[in-house]
Amino acid sequence: MDLPWSSPPEGYGALDVERWVTEPPKRAGRTPFARDRARVLHSATLRRLAAKTQVLGPNTDDFIRNRLTHTLEVAQVGRELGQAFGCDPDIVDTACLAHDLGHPPFGHNGERALDEITSQIGGFEGNAQTLRLLTRLEAKSFDETRSAGLNLTRASLDAATKYPWRRGFGPPGSGEKFGVYDDDLDVFTWLRAPSPAEGRRCLEAQVMDFSDDVAYSVHDVEDAVVSHRVDLHALADPGARRDVWKVVRDWYVADAADEELDEAYARLREFGYWPDTTYDGGRRALAALKDMTSQLIGRFCIATQTATHEVYGEGVLTRYRADLVVPREEQVEIAVLKGIAAHYVMRSDERMALLTKQRDIVHELVSALRLAVPRGLDPAFQEDFEQANDDAARLRVVVDQVASLTDSSALALHAKLTR
Repeated sequence: MDLPWSSPPEGYGALDVERWVTEPPKRAGRTPFARDRARVLHSATLRRLAAKTQVLGPNTDDFIRNRLTHTLEVAQVGRELGQAFGCDPDIVDTACLAHDLGHPPFGHNGERALDEITSQIGGFEGNAQTLRLLTRLEAKSFDETRSAGLNLTRASLDAATKYPWRRGFGPPGSGEKFGVYDDDLDVFTWLRAPSPAEGRRCLEAQVMDFSDDVAYSVHDVEDAVVSHRVDLHALADPGARRDVWKVVRDWYVADAADEELDEAYARLREFGYWPDTTYDGGRRALAALKDMTSQLIGRFCIATQTATHEVYGEGVLTRYRADLVVPREEQVEIAVLKGIAAHYVMRSDERMALLTKQRDIVHELVSALRLAVPRGLDPAFQEDFEQANDDAARLRVVVDQVASLTDSSALALHAKLTR
């Protein structure tokens, strides 16, 4: 029989389990953090990730990952890594499950298009949209005036906040990344109340972010090899590596010289699990590839776990008691893997043409919806539109609607509204 929940898990306090809207006690023995995980897991927004682009489109291949399968893999990596530090596994799991909820159709490409459209009203960012979904758009609880979204605990919301700052207020190197729109600052200020420093991320958020990096760096290469877009043996050519290293510097590690990247590549080749034959689609080749991905994930997580404990000790590390320590060698190795997928898949000629078409569709869809409002919006967004008090707020509602769409539903709605 389940015992009633009574106090926060070790490493957490009363503030961490508070919710924006107070809820009555529950009888079952799950902790508040386990309830948070269940709310994200059962959300409609999470289900929609199955039909949203990861790197390749969701209908490209039965094997290729979509945004949902990537999310589940991130959660598996994050849960185990966070648990090794003493983080509550359900908090990390919740953050990982939530980390891509705000992505619009067509992935980062759709994100760029929506940011262009909203440049005069604060922009669009997938992570800020995630916070908006968790605290407003995904229906579960209401306060006196509006939806409170899933009404997660303060600790879970903080863990899901990858960029805890407004646009233009991030630390050096954060670029255009941000985690909250101006009209969501009330709940953002509330959830960040225990933070000891502006812009500092809690350890659980850092674990989530690192797990995302690890998962997609390794799995994007796996998908690229299986889809025959990458032959890992081609990198034996120094000229081919130079092309990849340029992408690594452009996108990931600006200060990495060719020599450092060559050394990282050599370590990956020599650690014992890099496939020694060209991928032919057979079970032996697939097993070798899967073994490589598994070993790489372990390699990166163990190195980071060891380095963090060396700095902060072996005690329970949660919230703001530690910062994740990722050794430079592992950072560069991860960047090498990301660069391989970026160069051979994301920057391919066929993909660049597709990206242009997708951005045009997003722009046209927003324009068409603005002419069809409020009737053209889903009922929940119709209510938001009618309650909006100015043009900026009304445009934000239209963008909320578009961002909620999957790749296929965006194409279908675009066809319907522009025919």
